[in-house]
Amino acid sequence: MNIQGKLIEIYETKQISDKFRKREFVVEYAENAQYPQFIKFELTQNNCDMIDSFKKNDFIDVHFDLRGKPWTNKEGVTTYFTSLAAWKIQKASPADPDTESQEPHFENAPDADLPF
Repeated sequence: MNIQGKLIEIYETKQISDKFRKREFVVEYAENAQYPQFIKFELTQNNCDMIDSFKKNDFIDVHFDLRGKPWTNKEGVTTYFTSLAAWKIQKASPADPDTESQEPHFENAPDADLPF
């Protein structure tokens, strides 16, 4: 999947354990300009440096995987976590609302001929 939006925030890399590090960043996604969404992505391991060539307010195209996993605490209660794992970031051009649709762009989207 991928979305395009304005880079709002870039966080420092965090060393989670001896063998795992991650870095987060936030993209303003404005499918509807009146109600922008602020979406937090994460980069892990060797991908943490991928965001270094970008700065706040850059318009970027983020390719990511949607991931989820359960975690059960000591009391046996299961919680589910969702993450957006970015694996490719590239510069993009802001869409011109007069010439382009404001519909979200998702790779591998289902066919447009669905009845709903």
